[in-house]
Amino acid sequence: MDAAALRHEMPPEVEALPGLLDRLEEFSEAAGLSPGAAQRLSVVAEELAANVAMHGKGASRLLVEARREGDSVHLLIEDDGPAFDPLSAAAPDIDAGVEERDIGGLGIHFVRRMTREAAYERRDGTNRLTALLDAG
Repeated sequence: MDAAALRHEMPPEVEALPGLLDRLEEFSEAAGLSPGAAQRLSVVAEELAANVAMHGKGASRLLVEARREGDSVHLLIEDDGPAFDPLSAAAPDIDAGVEERDIGGLGIHFVRRMTREAAYERRDGTNRLTALLDAG
């Protein structure tokens, strides 16, 4: 594996997530990410991949790519399921009590908080979610 890049194709299944986390750990170490950056990358990638695995009905493949460039980590999550932009969801009311808060949305809230930027696009029949994270 290139020290500064990761390409991991997996079935869009929850059971495949531990393998992804193992690969992300290897990448983070090889790319020299700080422990905090490695943890953020794992949380963000796992959340986005889990969303596809749990909600991307009809998806047959899931691709996760990460590469380090200077003080940044570029992350790509790509799947061939139906069009869906998880970033379009309204932010959850994190100040509301557990009983009053709507179910869902916290994972994407964490993605937004742990990344410098995140964007969604539909291209050539695929969902593409890109994120930029700090490497340090």
